[in-house]
Amino acid sequence: MKFITIDKKNWAKGIEKSRETYRLFGPVKDKNGSFIRDLENDMLPDMNCHDSVLSVKSVLFPQTEKILFTTLDESKEDHHIMKRVPADTRQRAVVGIQPYDAKAIQLVKLNFDTDDYRDPYWCDAYEATTFVGVGINKPGPFDFSTSAGTGPFSETGLDVLMADLDNAYLAKVLTDKGGAFMASCGFDTIADEKESRALFDILRKEAEKNIRSQVDTGKLKDKTVLELHEAPFWDDIAFSCINCGTCTFVCPTCWCFDIQDEAKQKSAGRFRNWDTCMSPLFTKHATGHNPRDSKTQRVRQRFMHKLKYFLDKYDQGIMCVGCGRCVKSCPVNIDIREVCNIMNSYEKKE
Repeated sequence: MKFITIDKKNWAKGIEKSRETYRLFGPVKDKNGSFIRDLENDMLPDMNCHDSVLSVKSVLFPQTEKILFTTLDESKEDHHIMKRVPADTRQRAVVGIQPYDAKAIQLVKLNFDTDDYRDPYWCDAYEATTFVGVGINKPGPFDFSTSAGTGPFSETGLDVLMADLDNAYLAKVLTDKGGAFMASCGFDTIADEKESRALFDILRKEAEKNIRSQVDTGKLKDKTVLELHEAPFWDDIAFSCINCGTCTFVCPTCWCFDIQDEAKQKSAGRFRNWDTCMSPLFTKHATGHNPRDSKTQRVRQRFMHKLKYFLDKYDQGIMCVGCGRCVKSCPVNIDIREVCNIMNSYEKKE
């Protein structure tokens, strides 16, 4: 581990230099908010973005991704034989992301990269990506990341963690991948380790003090699945839900997808698209039967997965990093913080 000081006057030049080696992604602000984009040409990441509408998830797991292709031209020997789309092995770097989004990637990794199955599309993208985060000096009103096992200066999943010091950035290089990215930028001014550690600690503590929301998850592990599944509060929680799926699409830890085959003229492909457990079609069988045909069942499934099933299966905490995107984006004000507190405090009446 080492610390590097970066004068902001040299920031743009360094980022441009890194393009020789890396395909760059980062938050870009437009009239609809900040989004993680492919930083083309001379675009720079918005290092002041602490609330991107969508997370870095889409860099590894695009909203629509072509995974297989074939030709329908029967004059070709390989017609109708599906082939994998060649992997994009170019080195890429995501610069300026919120630290809790990097933690979210580690939670998603538990699903896509296991001892039993390795998703080649996700894993290839993950292994090619360097994650450069910037600490959040002033957390927003929806942030409850410290309650979810992460925080505004969390290092989990990052290769570099940067701190904004007004006229300069202080970069904490956490991995060899992070060191390679800093070198590609030409950033090599080594900072004093003892002073830098102390400064990061001060910034972290100050930022954490400014987090207004606290959620208690301490009792969730001890409750049985059946106890929470059969609890009487789900109808009230789901009452206002319109099943729009916004919560799942903005969530950095939701990984559900659908597979569709598309054909056009003499070519065809298989596509992976984000899906949502809030849709009635998500669990509808070809027979017409739907095991979760009511919105109460779907809302319950979402929160039980986030706050109970994942916790029990992986023992890695809840499937949430406390970013607050779903709270901010929900059109009917369903709040995962409130749901978590209800579940955590629920006691079944005998």
